[in-house]
Amino acid sequence: MSRDIAVAKRYARALFEIAREKGIVEQVGEDLQGIAATIKADKDFAALLAHPSVSTAAKKEILAKAFEGRVTDVVFNTIQLLADRRREELLPTLAFDYMQIADEASGSARATIRTPRTLSDEEVAKIAEQFGKLAGKTIRAVQELDPSLIGGIQVRIGDRLYDGSVSGKLARLQKALQ
Repeated sequence: MSRDIAVAKRYARALFEIAREKGIVEQVGEDLQGIAATIKADKDFAALLAHPSVSTAAKKEILAKAFEGRVTDVVFNTIQLLADRRREELLPTLAFDYMQIADEASGSARATIRTPRTLSDEEVAKIAEQFGKLAGKTIRAVQELDPSLIGGIQVRIGDRLYDGSVSGKLARLQKALQ
């Protein structure tokens, strides 16, 4: 599995370099995120791509029907190459790695803000600004609802989690009391 992660990073780096040369870094990122979202949302599609008895030609045809003309040529050629090399299961990891590389190159980062209630755009922007100062980057924030937090927020930037939720504080208190 860790080998697959390293392979996905190499593909992501190569794809980023090509996209940067062509000036389509943002478009490639959007295309990859769309592909990853499609695979995540459709379990049957994901299972079909991962199934070892489905031929490479059949997978390439399925991918062509699903994405040809809907994504940039660079992305389409990449997913076809992955299918040729029987590495189509790397697509979601490739999308994640590509976005990290693109964000790093642009001096920005993505943050996921988890809250028990919906925040206004202004509140999300203020949180992104504060965490941007902390991280030293421009933060692009996405909000997720999670009623189990009870109150407060959790902010994830990359692999770092800032937990200011009530449930997190209760869990830390419980651990301290044990």
